[in-house]
Amino acid sequence: MIGNEYCREVYMALWGGRFTQGPDQRFKDYNDSLKFDYRLAIEDVEGSIAWAYAIFKAGVLEAKEYEDLKQALNELLQEFGEDLDKIAQADDEDIHSYVERRLIEKVGDLGKKLHTGRSRNDQVALDLKLWCRKSINITLNSLVSLEKTLLEKSEAFSGKIFPGYTHLQRAQPVTFSHWLLAYLAMFERDYQRLVNAKNLLNTCPLGSAALAGTAYNIDREALAKSLGFADCTHNSLDAVSDRDHVMELLSCASICMVHLSRFAEDLIIYNSGECRFVELSDKVTSGSSLMPQKKNPDALELIRGKCGRVVGALSGMLVTCKALPLAYDKDLQEDKERLFDAMDTLDDSICMATLVLSDIQLNENKSVEAALGGYSNATELADYLVKKGIPFREAHSIVGRVVLYAISKEKPLENLSLDEYREFFNDVDDEVYVYLKLENIIAKRNVVGGVAIGQTQKEIARFKQILQSR
Repeated sequence: MIGNEYCREVYMALWGGRFTQGPDQRFKDYNDSLKFDYRLAIEDVEGSIAWAYAIFKAGVLEAKEYEDLKQALNELLQEFGEDLDKIAQADDEDIHSYVERRLIEKVGDLGKKLHTGRSRNDQVALDLKLWCRKSINITLNSLVSLEKTLLEKSEAFSGKIFPGYTHLQRAQPVTFSHWLLAYLAMFERDYQRLVNAKNLLNTCPLGSAALAGTAYNIDREALAKSLGFADCTHNSLDAVSDRDHVMELLSCASICMVHLSRFAEDLIIYNSGECRFVELSDKVTSGSSLMPQKKNPDALELIRGKCGRVVGALSGMLVTCKALPLAYDKDLQEDKERLFDAMDTLDDSICMATLVLSDIQLNENKSVEAALGGYSNATELADYLVKKGIPFREAHSIVGRVVLYAISKEKPLENLSLDEYREFFNDVDDEVYVYLKLENIIAKRNVVGGVAIGQTQKEIARFKQILQSR
């Protein structure tokens, strides 16, 4: 354990002048954030380089002082890039005090001038926005890989018949490509949500100081541009207390994880012994320590399980910000751990879903058998009766009775004879069997977004064009 006297010296470097005692070690352990905010080290140095130039232009630093600070900060940047994790082992309060201490070690008292006109409040707000921007870019790249894999599989399995479900009951036949494209549509919305989130956080809070704005003549617009932001923030109270970008990013992550969880659940069911529509690769499954026959979909179950972890992070952040008074409060220190964990979890889960898809196999016989079973062509029989002039509601009732009869005889609809059909309606001919064929059922759904092969191919072409631009 580090003694209180040493703790006091460390803390004095940032805020100890008003205090006559150092913090209790228990408080220090509770209060310090370096063990997790060390992940902002690169961003903290990038912001410090930009701030050094801003206060140089404002006349706070001499040219030589600015050059010396910039060189020292760039050395830290290189050092941190080589081994970020070791920073977490230091005894500093947070990443800002760590960087400042290391800078002072390099340039002496000159390092103490860098914080002129700046607060940890606008500093951490900046660091977090810079980190979020990088994290979004990583996740966007992962989503593109997943979308491309979905697209490749949609082409590979084009036209392969697959059972469609509502309420987990067989409903109408679709194709496996159509199922894959449904998730591609979901993940594309996730991509767009993240792009929107990135655009919304594109304002620079640096220069807002603690809450009222810096007292130095800083060109905040130029400062924002130097850090790659579209603009600077326009209210200092809001800038240091704003964590909308954290909540929004966690919201985007939660929605994407829900999509991944639904994707995982579908495949867990389709891979089950009761369905066996798909076969998962050995690379993403595991066995049982007791039962040698088992092949468990652990990768998918973990995706499904980790969804709650990310949604929980969003819930926690929303509650943290609820009723939080302006401007900065230490409660906001709680933003980072859940954000870092959620984005790591999301990216890992996207990559795992991509891996699951890469070697997936379709059991065509089983999927066609399931699509034929469950009387999924009953709606087509009702449409046939409508063509014969029977109102749909009456046709619906007639077909319901036909299905009951077919169930009692343990026959699919396509195996009922014309005489059996005439027990329920007289005007029936051989065309009824054309209506009941799976291929014809699918081909009739030839509207935009429908399951017809031609529409599926158009959707594949549309997504190809979208993804080629990325």
